[in-house]
Amino acid sequence: MEEYSIGIDVGGTKIAYGLFDGSRNLVKKYRTQSDASLSSEAFFDNIAQMIQKMMEDNALTKDALRGIGIGMPSYILYEEGRIIKTTNLPKIHDFPAKEYLFTKLGGDVRILFDNDSHTGALAEHRYGAGRGFKHMLYCPVSTGISSGIIINNELFRGRYGWAGESGHMIVTPGEGIECGCGNKGCLMSYCSGSMIVKHIQQRIKAGVKTIMVELAGSADKITPYTIQIAFDQGDDLAKWALEQMAQYMAVWTYNLYVTLNINCFVFGGGLLKFGDRLFPRIRKLFDAYNKNKMTVYFKKAELGDDFGIIGAAELLFQ
Repeated sequence: MEEYSIGIDVGGTKIAYGLFDGSRNLVKKYRTQSDASLSSEAFFDNIAQMIQKMMEDNALTKDALRGIGIGMPSYILYEEGRIIKTTNLPKIHDFPAKEYLFTKLGGDVRILFDNDSHTGALAEHRYGAGRGFKHMLYCPVSTGISSGIIINNELFRGRYGWAGESGHMIVTPGEGIECGCGNKGCLMSYCSGSMIVKHIQQRIKAGVKTIMVELAGSADKITPYTIQIAFDQGDDLAKWALEQMAQYMAVWTYNLYVTLNINCFVFGGGLLKFGDRLFPRIRKLFDAYNKNKMTVYFKKAELGDDFGIIGAAELLFQ
């Protein structure tokens, strides 16, 4: 009997589901909305219903299922499968997700939960831009920034399971805009897609002029895409925002490099759309900090929108 796997990528706005055959090929995809207003129980009730639908649609029994891997933007106690907190889904915290879902599905099914940076790292290391590298850092840059750490071809989770939450390293203690992590002054609070918009809005309230208000319709509707358009039109505040992002991302990547001495960075996530507006500047600043000439690779993720479900399914093949 062929053994299938299910990979689930949970985000703040969407949930992607993938069905993989016995050769680990993606054969079917599903997508639903992610509802941040739901309780932990209701949220995972919906996921359980979708899993059951996938199995029914494809005439699968539990005997034909290797297991279910789930990646989430959360601090997760990996061995227990307990979600400690989720910045983008704040109602999902201190919740025994693995145990709950196992019971909801009637038992007799293998379930693994992990942070979505870890699942992304597994996917890109095995099938994407990190192929062939013994050590690799997967660095998603989107609503938040983080990292998944591959050492000696294996994912490094640390003691409790959330190694790689590098975006929350603090650089200006007690200063700046408070992040969802509960601190002021972490790297992510200066350069992630959601936080740079807050910095822009703060400056607009202080009287700084920008075409971004007109482009978006109002200050509270500004998005990273608005920044790109304004930057291309020479807007000074957009230029300032890109410069701040580049500076803090360069500090972030350099600190990771000198801490871990891993020379392959694979960047994924929505901020890749900034392209040459941002990433050459990050590289230039990184090189200015780096005082040796050993090769360091900055690469773009290769798996597109499917990396999350691929990596989640790969949890079952460790």
